[in-house]
Amino acid sequence: MMVKIGNFFFHYRNILLPIFFLLILVPSPELFANPTHALIIGFGIAITGQLIRFLTIGLVYIIRGGHNRRIHAEDLVSTGIFAHCRNPLYVGNIGVAIGMGVASNSILFFSFITPMILFIYIAIVAAEENFLRNKFGASYDEYTQRVNRWLPNLNGIIKTFQDHRFSWKRVLLKEYNSTYVGIILGFLLVIKAQYEHPELYGDFKEALPTLGIWMGAITFVYLLVKVLKKTHTLVAD
Repeated sequence: MMVKIGNFFFHYRNILLPIFFLLILVPSPELFANPTHALIIGFGIAITGQLIRFLTIGLVYIIRGGHNRRIHAEDLVSTGIFAHCRNPLYVGNIGVAIGMGVASNSILFFSFITPMILFIYIAIVAAEENFLRNKFGASYDEYTQRVNRWLPNLNGIIKTFQDHRFSWKRVLLKEYNSTYVGIILGFLLVIKAQYEHPELYGDFKEALPTLGIWMGAITFVYLLVKVLKKTHTLVAD
């Protein structure tokens, strides 16, 4: 049952997850009396999650997009961060989801939407594991015996970094889109906090020009990377 649910979510995740994250902006009772605490703690968790993704992709890239929006894998990747955790990219995603939930300072989002996002990733992992076990058999079973599904084992992590060359170009090319979306969402959460708490931050309209400049600059960088990728001017190592 969970495998079927995971396959469904894998197929539609690019539609469902953005919708769930937009619900961050829905008015709700607050988690923290001081929204600044929510932003600092939440962004800290989210950035940590994104850094996990950066480290994973920078050392060894694994195709997670599937084939025709179906789970697919050519090889069993078990090196890099995947030698310490079977699903480091999803661990990073969960960190981002929890972090944004906290930063939203929304009891509604944190109590209902965040658990739903976690369930989606758990179901997707169940479906992926079923696919990998069917395709790679004993090799995958052996891999699961020595590497945790979720909790990273940091034994030998220094050697992992020594044995692999980190590729910033690959990180930039593979993560520029999701990172941009996360940053814009972060800006929206800041605007939301300012709008809801003028007694702490002043009139949010006064901050809009500065935020607009930053968002414009980040969007310019995003579009530049997109063009460089499309024209093959910037390619991964």
